[in-house]
Amino acid sequence: MPITLPETLPAFDVLRSEGVMVMSPTRAAHQDIRPLRIGLLNLMPKKIQTENQFARLIGATPLQIDLQLIRMSSHETRNTAAEHMATFYRSFQAVKREKFDGLIITGAPIEHLAFEDVTYWDELCEVMDWTQTHVQSTFGVCWGGMAMINHFHGVKKHMLPAKAFGCFRHQNLCPTSPYLRGFSDDFVIPVSRWTEMRQAEIDAAPGLKTLLGSDEVGPCLVEDAAHRALYIFNHFEYDSDTLKQEYDRDVANGTPINVPLNYYPDDNPAMPPLNRWRSHAHLLYGNWINEIYQSTPYDIEEIGR
Repeated sequence: MPITLPETLPAFDVLRSEGVMVMSPTRAAHQDIRPLRIGLLNLMPKKIQTENQFARLIGATPLQIDLQLIRMSSHETRNTAAEHMATFYRSFQAVKREKFDGLIITGAPIEHLAFEDVTYWDELCEVMDWTQTHVQSTFGVCWGGMAMINHFHGVKKHMLPAKAFGCFRHQNLCPTSPYLRGFSDDFVIPVSRWTEMRQAEIDAAPGLKTLLGSDEVGPCLVEDAAHRALYIFNHFEYDSDTLKQEYDRDVANGTPINVPLNYYPDDNPAMPPLNRWRSHAHLLYGNWINEIYQSTPYDIEEIGR
């Protein structure tokens, strides 16, 4: 089944060219089916790139997905055209009375700030509390996952002495989890962050279960069943060249940066990187969509009741 996107959204043509089934809202309205309504609260500067990445993953399942793009009401982006934002995004304040089967809260390049110093932190706290009554399942990604686990459990983020940057091996710590159906015992995930969450502090918070982790870069995927949420601190959604873009940007700006580990063949930036995480990315987001489908009420208004 397809993912429903406006025909003028850049992701529509990108995904269709890749063989992902996409459908316009007009055509979807004529189908006798209730699609899963998934919101993407996009906090990343490169909005269009992030839209493509997540739409690609959640649009690859057998279920029809209605993707809704959401922005913070109290923050104006400076990196995406105002016309794009006005055409395709609605503010949180505009959607807060609506119900969603799923919500993805993306990362944001603001790790150096304390949570309370983020300009839209108060509104994001409102969003996170709102998910408990208006969203069936929430997926916090990188900084978004760190914000959620801090908000609900007080788990702190800690600055790293150097950026964790590259493709790191991770272990499947809970093979029986429905979110990890089809996962190998170990695999690589792209990592790009200056902060970490510590396993001992996660273990000390009641109700949290770490599903994926790494000996090198720590916990990765955490389930919070009581809040119907998953928190992932690394980047399954990344394109093949996303780490390359970050590396090239820093080199061009004269910012000290190491070559991303285990990313380029022979760690040679002159070689094109190989994608070694795509299959597990589709597994994880496909499993998440399936779990939503199995648990969400047919009447979407029943969510939260």
